[in-house]
Amino acid sequence: MLKRLKLSPQILMALEAGLIGLFFIQALRFLVGMLYTQTAGASTMLALQSLGIEPLPPGGPDPALVRSEISFTIAMLGLPLLTLILGKVRPLIFAGTLLVVVGRALMNLQIMLTPTAAAALVVGGGLFYLAFLVRWRANLFPIFFVAGIGVDQLFRAAGNTLDPSWSANYANVQIGLSFAAALIAFIALVWSETRQQPPLPGPEYGLLPIWGGVGIGGLLFLQLALLAIPNAVAGRADYDYAIIVPFLAAATLLPLVPVIRTRVMAFLNTFDAGLRGWLWMLLLILLLVFGTRLQGIMGAVTLILAQFTATMIWWWLLRRRTERDRSFNGLWLILAMAIFAILIAFDTFTYEYAYVRGLSGDLAFLNDIVMPLMRGFQGLGLVVLGFAAFLAALPMTQIRGRMSTSNTSAFASLAALIVVIAASFAAGYLARPPVVTGAGNLGMMRVGTYNIHGGTNEFFTPSLNQIVNTIFQSGANVVMLQEAEAGRITSFGVDQPLWLARRLGMDRRFFPTIEGLRGLAVLSNIPIAYHNGVPLSGIGEQTGLQRVQILPEPDRMIEVYNTWLGYLTEPTGNMTLADQEQDQQRQLNQIFQIIADQHPNNVLGRTIIGGTFNNVPDSPLLEQLTSVGFTDPFAGYPITLSATLVRSGVPRARLDYILLRNLTPAEGVGVIDTQASDHRMVVVGVLVE
Repeated sequence: MLKRLKLSPQILMALEAGLIGLFFIQALRFLVGMLYTQTAGASTMLALQSLGIEPLPPGGPDPALVRSEISFTIAMLGLPLLTLILGKVRPLIFAGTLLVVVGRALMNLQIMLTPTAAAALVVGGGLFYLAFLVRWRANLFPIFFVAGIGVDQLFRAAGNTLDPSWSANYANVQIGLSFAAALIAFIALVWSETRQQPPLPGPEYGLLPIWGGVGIGGLLFLQLALLAIPNAVAGRADYDYAIIVPFLAAATLLPLVPVIRTRVMAFLNTFDAGLRGWLWMLLLILLLVFGTRLQGIMGAVTLILAQFTATMIWWWLLRRRTERDRSFNGLWLILAMAIFAILIAFDTFTYEYAYVRGLSGDLAFLNDIVMPLMRGFQGLGLVVLGFAAFLAALPMTQIRGRMSTSNTSAFASLAALIVVIAASFAAGYLARPPVVTGAGNLGMMRVGTYNIHGGTNEFFTPSLNQIVNTIFQSGANVVMLQEAEAGRITSFGVDQPLWLARRLGMDRRFFPTIEGLRGLAVLSNIPIAYHNGVPLSGIGEQTGLQRVQILPEPDRMIEVYNTWLGYLTEPTGNMTLADQEQDQQRQLNQIFQIIADQHPNNVLGRTIIGGTFNNVPDSPLLEQLTSVGFTDPFAGYPITLSATLVRSGVPRARLDYILLRNLTPAEGVGVIDTQASDHRMVVVGVLVE
C-alpha cells in the first residue's frame, strides 16, 4: 500500500526525525527555564525557612520537589549510556521515540509527572533516540536539529515569542502530534526492517566522535541563547523583530536544500583541508563579533548570516562508521549536555554577576577567589558566545571522513527550497505586528511603573499572565517597566515587553542595559514620537535611563523618563552600605546631567520620571528630586497604601515612584496589590491639560 502511495521509508524517517527534533528543542528550552526559576525559588524558600518563618508563604516551589526534579533530570540525561550496551539493537530507536512523545504530551497534561520532570523525560528520551539515529540513520542527524529548530521558530512566532505549545490548552493538539509521530515512527521502523540493509560503511551509518559531542554542546547553546531566537537577534542588533523573523527562518532552514550544501562544500574545498575548519570557525566568530557590535540593519544581517554559518556545522559533526569502530555515541551526547550546561552557567553570570554572594562556613576561605571570578563575568557575554562558537566549529578542524550531503537531485533541492520559502513566509505572517489603536486627545491619562522581576513572582515562578492581567486591571495608558528581559535563555527566550505589548494592544520601546536582552521598557497606547536611552555607571548591576516622548495631543508632547537605580543590599566583601548609597547618588547625578543636556537653558516642559529608585521616600536621594521641582503624588500616603516592595521576611517598603513636573495629578493614584512580581505596580492619574 505504501509503495502505491509513492512513499519512501526515507521520507517517513525524515518526518519522524523532524518531529522528534521539534519536541526535543521545545522541551530543552522549557527545561532550562524551569530549572533556573525552580532552583532560584527553592533557594528563596530555604532562606525564609532559615529565618524561622512558618508556615512558608504560598506561591513558591517546594524545595523537596525541586530536589527530586533535579535528580530525575540527571537520571534522564544518563539514558544515552544504555546505548553503549543496547546500541546494536536497531529497533530500540522506537523506545526513544515513545519516551519523547509520551513525555511531550505529559508536559501539557500535567499528570503523573510535573511539567519540569516531563520535559526532562523528553530530553533524556531525545538523547537516547539521537544515539540510535547517529548509529543507524546518520544522514537524518542534521534534520533532527535543523527542522526541529526551524519549526520551533514558527511556534514562537505564533505566540509572540512565547511558545504556545507549552499551554495546557494545547494538550489535545499535542496528543495528536505525539500519536502521529509515534505512528510514523512505527511504520518507518517496520518498513525499514523488512528491507535489506546496505553494507558498512555508508551514509546511513555514522559515528559521533568526542569532538562531535563538544560541537553539539556549543551549537545548542548558540542556537537557544541567540542565533535561532529572532527577538534575541533583534535585541542584540537593535532592529525590528518582525522584519528579522522570516529572514532568520530562511537562514535556519536553507542548509536543508541539497544544492545549497553542495555549493558551500565546493567553496570550502577550494581551501587546504587542514584550514577549512579553522576558516569556518573564524568566519562564525567574526560574524558574531560584528553582529553584536553593529546596530540596526547591518547588525541584523550579520547575525542572520551567522545563523546560516552555524547551521551548516550540523553536517560536520559526524563521521562514517566502519566495522572496526566502537561506538560511544551515548557518552559523547552526555558530554554535549554537560558543555551546554556549563555555557548556560557562564551566560547566567554575565547577567547575575552583581548578585554573587560570598560562601560561608568552611568554604569562606574561597571567597577571595570565587567572588572576583564570578563578578568578573560582567560584560563578557560576547566572550561566552565566542567560546561557544569555537566549541561548535571545533569538530570541523578535527573530524575527517565527513558524512555525505545525501540527495543532491534537482527535484530534492526544488522541493526543499519550496518548503523553506513557505516556512519563511509563514514565520513572517505569524510575527507581523498588530495594529495599535492609539489613544489621542486625552484630557487625563493613567501612567504606571512596574518592576516585573524578569517576568517572575517573588519566588521566581513565571508569572507573565498575571503581569498582563495586572497592567490591564490598572487601566494605564503608559507603563514603565524595569527588570524586563527580551530573550534570555533562562527566561524561556521570551521577549517580555513585546509579548506584554501585543497582549495589551500597546506599542513598546525597549532599552537594553545588559547584553542587549535585559533592561528597561515602556508600553504605551498613546503615540510614541521618539525614544532613546543612556546607560548609567555603577558598582552593581548595569542600569540606565530610558527617554520616551509621547503625544497625548497632536501638537503637545510629554517626556517620560524610566530608570532603575542600584540596589541597597546587605554589605558584602569590601562593598559597604555607604558605598552603595554613594553609587545611587552618582547615578542620580548622571540622570540630572542627561536631562540637563537634553534641555538647554534648563527649560523643562511636561515631564514624568519614574521607575525603581531602590530607596525610601524620606531619603536624601528622593528629597533631591522633589527639591528640583518634581512632585510626588503619593506624598503623605501611609506605607500600608504606598508600599511597592512586598517580599516575605522583610518589612514593606516604597521603592518605586512616579514623579511629575509641570503636570497635575488626578484621581486614580494607587498601588495594584497583586503578587505577580515582588514589586507592586504604581499607577497615577495625570491631567494632560
